[in-house]
Amino acid sequence: MRAFIVAALVAAAGLGPGAVRGQPVEVANVKYEPTAELAGQKLVLNGAGVRYKFVVKVYTAGLYLASRAGSTAEVLAAPGPKRLHIQMLREVDGNEFGKLFTKGMEANAPREEFVKSINGVLRLSEIFASRKSLVAGDNFSVDYIPGAGSAISLNGKSLLAEPIKEPEFFSALLRIWLGDKPADDGLKDALLGGRRKR
Repeated sequence: MRAFIVAALVAAAGLGPGAVRGQPVEVANVKYEPTAELAGQKLVLNGAGVRYKFVVKVYTAGLYLASRAGSTAEVLAAPGPKRLHIQMLREVDGNEFGKLFTKGMEANAPREEFVKSINGVLRLSEIFASRKSLVAGDNFSVDYIPGAGSAISLNGKSLLAEPIKEPEFFSALLRIWLGDKPADDGLKDALLGGRRKR
C-alpha cells in the first residue's frame, strides 16, 4: 500500500517516466522543464505540484536544485543556486498574497532565521502590496545564488534593483512550503519529488 501511495505522489509531482526521459513535467496544464540554468549552473527539477485552498487550485510551484533532495534539511543544505518558480492558476489579491507569504515564513522559520530575513520579507511584501492582484498566467521566480543573494522576477522581469543579500531569506521562503507547518502538505510532498523523508 505504501509503495502505491509513493508511486501516486511521484506521478502527481510529474516525476514519472517523462521526467526520466528529460521531457517537460506538466502540472495543472503548466509545463516545468526538467532542467534550468542559473548562474552558469545546470539545475534539475526536484519536484512540482499544485497549491490547493480547499478544493480550489491557486497556483503551481516547481523547485530546481543542483541535485535532487528528499527532505527539507537536504534542500536547505544543498549547495549551489536554487530556484522556486510559481505560476498562478487564479486571480488573488496582491496585498493578501504578500501577507500570506509573510505569515508562512514566520510560522515555519526558526526565530533567528526569520529575524535575519526581515529585510527580504519587507521587500517581498512591498512587491506584492504594489500590485492590485496577480492573475491566472502570471508567474514569478525567486532565484538564489550563493554569495549574491535572492533575485525576484515577475513574468520574466526583475523586480529588484539588487538581490536580497541575506541567505536566510531564501531558506525562510522555502519553509513556507517545506517547513513543519507547510502551506499545503500535498505540495510539500510534490516539491520533494514524492521522495519526502518522514
